[in-house]
Amino acid sequence: MPVLVQLRETLDRILEALSIDLNVAVVRAVQVAGIVALSYLGYRLLKLLTRRIEKAVEDDDPTTLSEREQRAKTLAQLLNSVGAVAISIAAGLTILNLFIAIGPLLAGVGVVGLAISFGAQSLVKDVINGFFILLENQFGVGDVVEINGVAGAVEKMTMRVVMLRDLKGVLHVIPNGSINMVSNRTRGWSRTVLDVGVAYKEDVDHVIGVMRDVAREFWSDPQWKSQLVEEPAVWGVEALADSSVNIRLVATTRPGAQWNVGRELRRRIKKRFDAEGIEIPFPQRTLHLGDSEALIQLLSRREAESGTAPA
Repeated sequence: MPVLVQLRETLDRILEALSIDLNVAVVRAVQVAGIVALSYLGYRLLKLLTRRIEKAVEDDDPTTLSEREQRAKTLAQLLNSVGAVAISIAAGLTILNLFIAIGPLLAGVGVVGLAISFGAQSLVKDVINGFFILLENQFGVGDVVEINGVAGAVEKMTMRVVMLRDLKGVLHVIPNGSINMVSNRTRGWSRTVLDVGVAYKEDVDHVIGVMRDVAREFWSDPQWKSQLVEEPAVWGVEALADSSVNIRLVATTRPGAQWNVGRELRRRIKKRFDAEGIEIPFPQRTLHLGDSEALIQLLSRREAESGTAPA
């Protein structure tokens, strides 16, 4: 007990030297703890609300995100980021108001804010662009897009930046204010375009018929039909290239399904061409020797000098 008494007396002397009343200090500590707890509770409620928004629009297909799901996920991320900032600022100002009068401070902040606003123009531009991206629903989380020449899947969106993950796994962070052009590859519907080259000696009409058979079989396959909007179509001869006749096949797909559909169609076309004996040309190199007789004599002399006879 004497130790506790001595500790209390020491604490009283320190608080007295700092002109702090112990009772007031305890009250302030409780108030600060309450504000922090309420802020944390508010943030948890915000997370719960945004999660409910996402759950409300989820469908039965866990493999793909519908447009409504993408929009809800994007809104949820933005609400979380903006809400967290707003709660933090409100809590900080409330705690600060317990110790000092923040009215004059806010007035001073307004003057300082005006002074630094010229240096924060890019930040303001980012936020404004982010608002219009969301308002116009240009793209959302889960979309595969190309922004300013960088292609990838949208992983996260805030009012300031967009985060893209490319095919190699690299995460690109793009400020909203620098976005000049967006190409969305997974909005509404998608398309895979296959230009299949065959040898010039092949009967083009026969090749087109074979490709149409492949397209009909693919359309009839229940596993793949759900990924298609309509039956794939063979448009015909697209180009007479240097070493091949290119025939175009087009398949309109659900958003994001064009890559898997294209891979499967290529596999089926290759197998069918092999079965039909249709040649797919490939680069070949022919070597022409100007004076072959002189070369043979030179090789013969070198073989004789090395002690081996030419075959």
